[in-house]
Amino acid sequence: MLFFPFLFLLVCNCIAESADPLGQFCNRNSNISTGSQVSANIDRLLPQLVSKTESDGYIATSYGEDKDKVYGLAQCRGDVSRDDCSSCIQDAAKQIRQLCPNQADARIWYDYCILRYSLENFFSKVDTSFGIFYYNVDNVTDPKTFNKELGDLMDRIESQAVRPKNGGLGKGESKLSPFITLYALVQCTRDLAPLSCAQCLAIAVGNFPNFCDDRKGCRVLYSNCYVRYELYPFFFPLDTNSTQVESIASVMRVVSP
Repeated sequence: MLFFPFLFLLVCNCIAESADPLGQFCNRNSNISTGSQVSANIDRLLPQLVSKTESDGYIATSYGEDKDKVYGLAQCRGDVSRDDCSSCIQDAAKQIRQLCPNQADARIWYDYCILRYSLENFFSKVDTSFGIFYYNVDNVTDPKTFNKELGDLMDRIESQAVRPKNGGLGKGESKLSPFITLYALVQCTRDLAPLSCAQCLAIAVGNFPNFCDDRKGCRVLYSNCYVRYELYPFFFPLDTNSTQVESIASVMRVVSP
């Protein structure tokens, strides 16, 4: 059961994947001063996160000692190119310091990557305390059939994501009619064990009825996992045979502790 102390709504018209963040979390209970050792350690940690993520697509590491040690994680979506990954993670490292300049616990989400850091060792721990939800403003015309196909597709790609060789990534599609295809992708951060990945994805998908019921598209972003489905191709390699054109006007909701 989730409780929603506040909801932030934003309507946007998204024609292409944006270079802007999908969202960020600046923990106001982790305030630090600009000249502190923690702030300096964050500045030294970020280049390490960028460099390693550009080469390997993922890094979980720390910088500093004792109470000033900062833990950081960065990861690109498993289907994106190295160039797209590099561009995304560089933007993330720059923007997170601008958006959360005085917080030791900060997270930022893009469509292609995620970056976070904290004084707490969060590695390998499922964290769904803060979530971002995007959903299409339009509803499907046959909810019963759509939701069954969506559930079956999610089951298939979740089973892909928990296999260690897949790096937490699962993706697939389902033909709803000769002219309509459902596309879906899930991604866990690579520090999660298979069982923890499955738990995070189950919580994310379990929130579909709360935020995305009968919607043509939905995205759920947690600190450890990302889930998305659409009626148009959005993951790589793109389905070049698709002729589907959908309205992508969407609403964002932020759920915070």
